[in-house]
Amino acid sequence: MQIHSTIFSLRAARNVVGCSAGRVALVPTMGNLHDGHIALMTQARAHADTVIATIFVNRLQFRPGEDFEAYPRTFETDCARLEAAGVSHLFAPDEAEMYPQPQGYHIEPPAAQAGILDGEFRPGHFRGVATVVMKLFQIVQPDVALFGKKDYQQLMVIRNLVREFNVPVEILGGETIRAPDGLALSSRNGYLSESERSEAPRLYRLLSELVDAVRAGSRDFQLLEQRAFAALKDHGWMPDYVALRKKLDLQLPSVHESGLVVLAAARLGSTRLIDNLEV
Repeated sequence: MQIHSTIFSLRAARNVVGCSAGRVALVPTMGNLHDGHIALMTQARAHADTVIATIFVNRLQFRPGEDFEAYPRTFETDCARLEAAGVSHLFAPDEAEMYPQPQGYHIEPPAAQAGILDGEFRPGHFRGVATVVMKLFQIVQPDVALFGKKDYQQLMVIRNLVREFNVPVEILGGETIRAPDGLALSSRNGYLSESERSEAPRLYRLLSELVDAVRAGSRDFQLLEQRAFAALKDHGWMPDYVALRKKLDLQLPSVHESGLVVLAAARLGSTRLIDNLEV
């Protein structure tokens, strides 16, 4: 695996390989890799001849007071895992390389997509995500890019960005990888204390119960959301939302619609966890 810290180096390697690279896949990450990330690398290898991963903790998608400075950085371990997963190139720039001057131009997703759910509680987050992803697309010029479904709203925003800007990149979503007790794997799970880690799978269980209720015919979506929200609060969580939405655009569904997803975000102690399940 070749490691590149500059855009020039990565582009030079990309140009040398040229057409012989075949189909190129991009898997963007912020590092501190877990099995969910590695599953994306494996999926990428099934869809492309050359896999390029990135590690970059993107300041633009963090709000003041969030964990940008404390975000876990495990570069050497990450490199070993990526090489074992068959990644061909790793692009790992620093901030000065990605943003040599203050970023004056940004990708601003529409409020109907980026101002709801996570966007309501993290204003500007998806603006930062969309901007760095567009930069990475321009730098790497992949044929396909992979993003995990655990960040469901992020995946929707990126798919719509690619469609509306006619970016020639196929977007694939990777299934959420879970621990044996159901907790969705996340780089932030390491923040949980031992007791919080024991409590954390409740989020998945409540979402599963809600999905089961919808599949069994319950159509009072608001009541189902309220019950799950209250159950989290009763067990010491600080929930931001539990929401049943349309998979296509995460807007409110009618009671007769199918193609739904339930999404949730809640703090357990100081750690904010998100999860979702398709119905």
